[in-house]
Amino acid sequence: MALNLQDKQAIVAEVNEAAKGALSAVIADSRGVTVDKMTELRKAAREAGVSMRVVRNTLLRRAVEGTEFECLTDTFTGPTLIAFSNEHPGAAARLFKDFAKANDKFEIKGAAFEGKIQDVDFLATLPTYEEAIARLMGTMKEAAAGKLVRTFAALRDKLQEAA
Repeated sequence: MALNLQDKQAIVAEVNEAAKGALSAVIADSRGVTVDKMTELRKAAREAGVSMRVVRNTLLRRAVEGTEFECLTDTFTGPTLIAFSNEHPGAAARLFKDFAKANDKFEIKGAAFEGKIQDVDFLATLPTYEEAIARLMGTMKEAAAGKLVRTFAALRDKLQEAA
């Protein structure tokens, strides 16, 4: 379907706005994936706070120009599906990685985080906010328990010396 100039400008503006507010981006090629599977992916993306869009490469190059996702322009070949993570940097990478495991025709082409091309596995394994807080609390709990044990041991030693 041919797009007129206003439609192209609207697409570029929309994708540019999404890029400016995003934490990370992941690029994939979805050729050969059924419409039903893509619908499932879009639904899962909405639930995960990920915005997805299939965009023509020339329009996508213009849309990411001046954003931290400009480093991805070399991956804009063939049909391009771009996903922006809005709530957690690893959300889109985790979503695409899981989808690629179940759909062998789905190919992840690249990812960007903080203005640099990143490994998709790195982004997918980033802990969520809740996971990071839980890890921190666990570390603090272990440190506090260790200090308590050392304090009791020192107190025991002092009591033995006094006796």
